[in-house]
Amino acid sequence: MQTLQLTVENSLPNDWQRATLVGRVWLPGERGGPAVVVVRDGEVIDCTAHFPTLSSLLESAKPLQSLREISGTALGTIQAVLANSGEQRDMAKPYLLAPADLQVIKAAGVTFAASMIERVIEEKAGGDALRAQEIRALVQEVIGDNLRDLRPGSPEAMRLKQVLIEQNMWSQYLEVGIGPDAEIFTKAPILAAVGSGNAIGIHPGSSWNNPEPEVVLAVDSQGRIHGATLGNDVNLRDFEGRSALLLSKAKDNNASCALGPFIRLFDEHFSLDDVRHCEVTLRVEGTDGYVLDGKSSMNQISRDPADLAEQTLNANHQYPDGFVLFLGTLFAPTEDRDHPGQGFTHKADDIVSISSPTLGALHNRVTGSDQAPQWAFGVGALMKNLAQRGLLRQA
Repeated sequence: MQTLQLTVENSLPNDWQRATLVGRVWLPGERGGPAVVVVRDGEVIDCTAHFPTLSSLLESAKPLQSLREISGTALGTIQAVLANSGEQRDMAKPYLLAPADLQVIKAAGVTFAASMIERVIEEKAGGDALRAQEIRALVQEVIGDNLRDLRPGSPEAMRLKQVLIEQNMWSQYLEVGIGPDAEIFTKAPILAAVGSGNAIGIHPGSSWNNPEPEVVLAVDSQGRIHGATLGNDVNLRDFEGRSALLLSKAKDNNASCALGPFIRLFDEHFSLDDVRHCEVTLRVEGTDGYVLDGKSSMNQISRDPADLAEQTLNANHQYPDGFVLFLGTLFAPTEDRDHPGQGFTHKADDIVSISSPTLGALHNRVTGSDQAPQWAFGVGALMKNLAQRGLLRQA
């Protein structure tokens, strides 16, 4: 079985040497624990003495400027830390954690309306190409030829909603796909996400599931978007398909949320516009020789990333330690893996790689959520650890 290894070449952005990459690593030893780090001149620099949590860094007045002004302790080269963050890990050396700590882990769903409408058309047409074309013609009468131009909540979207209702095609998914209100849900508890190189968990009761490769925003308590990373919003299609009320069971299981490898902060070389045009690729490699490749293009998203952040944090929802926000995915695997008509589903030991030229790559191996390491380091453990290290006074 192939060993999952992390390297500069398979993990970091193409222009990593000029990127501002921040994240978290685990420091070994009796007084070890999570450390906030920045990659600087090829070294991983410990900034925990200045910012005990990644949240506190992003909550500072000027995170980018602060990082450039402070000094820190070198923990080793980025090559060495990545090499020790794969499956052959020396627990006596630093290794990567997910780049989020006190931030709430939120996610937006059904944010690529064009692909959702196409799937609904195909489903309702039942394989009848003529019927599908008739429905598309009705849609085009309302909004024109390009579904990608449809803005959720717009008058055109509301007219389309009425057409789809009349065709008995309306659904709760289309309501959040083209209606005024985005679907925003809590993906996982604080500190529950796993980082690159770790196992991701699939509920053992699921027989139909898939990865969801997404761009993830890092947002502070004031709504300032500071940067982005990659995420895997692991999804159980059978659980959610049985009932929308099982969304939490489909989404929130042990090790079912992966983030990483680093948050890339906005600076002179990377901005929110780069996020808007980000290309995210997915590769699944099974021990059975199976390979799945997919791609999700952020330029096809129906709701702007800034709008999704505003719908998450507003007068009705506050997050005093900030949040990270999964932006949704265009990718939905439909090709059969084993038997005709059964589609794609994960198998144990699949290696899932989610990558982008500007954000790097996130790598995880699939296991059962009951087989992955149990989540034991929560907020209480973090506070106790920081207190023992004399760092809480900095918070």
